[in-house]
Amino acid sequence: MPTLPKSLMPLVVAAVLAGAAAPRAALAQRGEGSGLAEEFGGAGSCIERAKSVERVLSSPRGAFAFGPAADRKDIAYGSQRLQRLDVFLPKRHGSGLAPVIVMVHGGGWCVGDKALAPVTKNKTEHWLPLGFLFVSVDYPMVPDGSDALKQAADVARAVAYVQKHAAEWGGDEKRVVLIGHSAGAHLVSLVNADARLRQQFDVKPLLGVVSLDSGTTNVPVQMRKPMPAVHARYVEAFGTSEAGWIKASPFHQLDASAAPWLGVCSSRRADDSCGQAREYADKSRSLGVKASVLPIDKAHGPINKDLGLPGPYTNEVDDFIASLDPQLRTLLAR
Repeated sequence: MPTLPKSLMPLVVAAVLAGAAAPRAALAQRGEGSGLAEEFGGAGSCIERAKSVERVLSSPRGAFAFGPAADRKDIAYGSQRLQRLDVFLPKRHGSGLAPVIVMVHGGGWCVGDKALAPVTKNKTEHWLPLGFLFVSVDYPMVPDGSDALKQAADVARAVAYVQKHAAEWGGDEKRVVLIGHSAGAHLVSLVNADARLRQQFDVKPLLGVVSLDSGTTNVPVQMRKPMPAVHARYVEAFGTSEAGWIKASPFHQLDASAAPWLGVCSSRRADDSCGQAREYADKSRSLGVKASVLPIDKAHGPINKDLGLPGPYTNEVDDFIASLDPQLRTLLAR
């Protein structure tokens, strides 16, 4: 097999994460098409996808798929193997505790890793020098016997752990912003929407939540009209019960206790993730909760990977974060 440049390895790993051919994933990463099939994969079970990922990441080339080393790595927030998080310390220190960004990776509830470059690299390079503390979270996958509801519980457990221990890392438990991509965007939105879930794990109030291109803000809508390329992943995550769909649906669980929410969505998606985001934002505002939608002309993968790069997209996400708190506004002043 020809040797690939290091710069292409994240694209190849993205293809394996999705169960797609590398050239197809590379096209999606360049912005051609929605990139959604590359995120979720086609035919085959989550177990098959996970085995493919493991083979690539355990190979010598797999090392090139990962981002910068964390300052505190694999901290356990639970007893299971994937109940782990990485902490990246701020590179600029003010007089007080640093605000905290907690990142939840995507991967169709099926695969993914907190340390992959698209999850951490551009985000840490952007926010750490500004004085933020950054945490990236792993959680058990479908092949581990989990599903979307259990994963949301894991995310809530991880957030509560971060809040409890933030001061040990120089972070401020009262200034936590939660971000997730794809499946992770669904999970952070559900944690934000479901007051009972937050109460169960003693999650303190969040400053805000950023959802990066979730197609399941309204789970029943997605389950009734799924895109063929992602239907199998949705069934594995949410099952076939309408009652189960509603329980796992951020739109249906939302109440007035939710934190401000920004729904970034790809304008290229055929399944109208932007429509679901607008529906969620409209309901939020009707409850008195601040919410907005940011349509982006990017494929599904680059919405995650490109966040943190200089430009209008990162600026608009920063503007939302800055609106949440005076200290954040000062750190993000341009």
